[in-house]
Amino acid sequence: MNYIFPFKQHVGSPSIPIVEKNTIVERGQLIAKKPEQGLGSNIFSSVRGTVVDVTDKEIVIKEENTDFTKYFPLKSETPKELIEESGLVGLGGAGFPTSVKLNINFGGNKGTVIVNAAECEPILGHNIARIEENPEKVFKGLEIVMDLVAAQKGIIALKGIHQEAVKKLKETNKNDNITIFELENIYPMGEERAVIRESMGVLLKPDSLPSEVDAIVINLETVLKVREVVEEKKPLIDKDLTVAGKLKADASIHVMFDVPLGVSVGEVFDKCGGLGEEYGELIMGGPFTGKRTHVEQPIVKTSGGLIAAEKFLPSPEKIGVLVCACGADEERLREQAASMRSEVVGVEFCKNAILMKNGSRKCLNPGICPGQVQKVMALKKAGAEAILVSNCTDCTNTVMSCAPQLKLPVYHCTDGALRSVNYKLIRRFKN
Repeated sequence: MNYIFPFKQHVGSPSIPIVEKNTIVERGQLIAKKPEQGLGSNIFSSVRGTVVDVTDKEIVIKEENTDFTKYFPLKSETPKELIEESGLVGLGGAGFPTSVKLNINFGGNKGTVIVNAAECEPILGHNIARIEENPEKVFKGLEIVMDLVAAQKGIIALKGIHQEAVKKLKETNKNDNITIFELENIYPMGEERAVIRESMGVLLKPDSLPSEVDAIVINLETVLKVREVVEEKKPLIDKDLTVAGKLKADASIHVMFDVPLGVSVGEVFDKCGGLGEEYGELIMGGPFTGKRTHVEQPIVKTSGGLIAAEKFLPSPEKIGVLVCACGADEERLREQAASMRSEVVGVEFCKNAILMKNGSRKCLNPGICPGQVQKVMALKKAGAEAILVSNCTDCTNTVMSCAPQLKLPVYHCTDGALRSVNYKLIRRFKN
């Protein structure tokens, strides 16, 4: 079986290959290094095998008799050097190099490290499963990070509905400087500024960084990997995943720990019983912000979920799309509309979706909606016979307050994923 390691699995410049075709490599061996200048990260092989191809975009390794219980240890000595060497990046999907994020010093008398354990996207569950399995490792990883940045306080933020995980964290906590904060169960409560707003009572501007309020927000799995890197000298070669959807056996949700990077999407589905005969699309990531993928694509550092979504339901011929900064972007909604065999006749953006300098959009106040009546009416005027939305929980609630009166059926970017596991669709909700 071939494993594929793309050079671009992170924010910054692509990694630079240091192995050649026909080279034999071991699990944990460095195969591509970060550039000397600028952002980047090292890439290590997750398998033992032979390099069968090196292109301008990736390294392909044929796996041969790998012992997945072992790996080449990292060579550095200090925690800071180990994290940089390890290739660790933000594992919540952002992919920002962790060594750069932690390159700050609060001085010991201020500073807060917030562990984002919100598991914000529906269906995904591997972060909560890790907490329930071994909460001690969460605290150890957080304490390492707090020491590295000389932060005074730590917060572990997770949704209060995960009562077993909350209970285990509270029972395990022996550090007076660390608190457990319970978040409300709405999307996008795991957005960085939403976590800060809820746990610290401060709303940052869309272009502001957590450092402006003396804080760092770091994903739970990243924190667990920090502990692994520092205490076990293990490079980033494995990834936790949630796998779900239209599978052969059932529509259950599978949590998979330590999936080797580079393995194909199809192989991961096979380990969960195989794909069903009919599905609409394969999603890498969560229902809101995930991207369409294919069975031959590899698992990379930022992969968090794999979902075989329900078949697309045909919609009216003409559809309008309403884009929310917290969910699928315009390109993704157009992709879904095409699969629904609908022509996009109008595009509107939530009033809170502010255009950033890099072309992306960020919400003024994540999860708190300004109202969507004006946008829905504009799409109706453009000739839409239905609307496809990517709105957060509260935005979708406001869409549902007006669209039915205008006789506009509402489709949501998450529908196929949620239907595939028999979850309730995102429409109107009540507190």
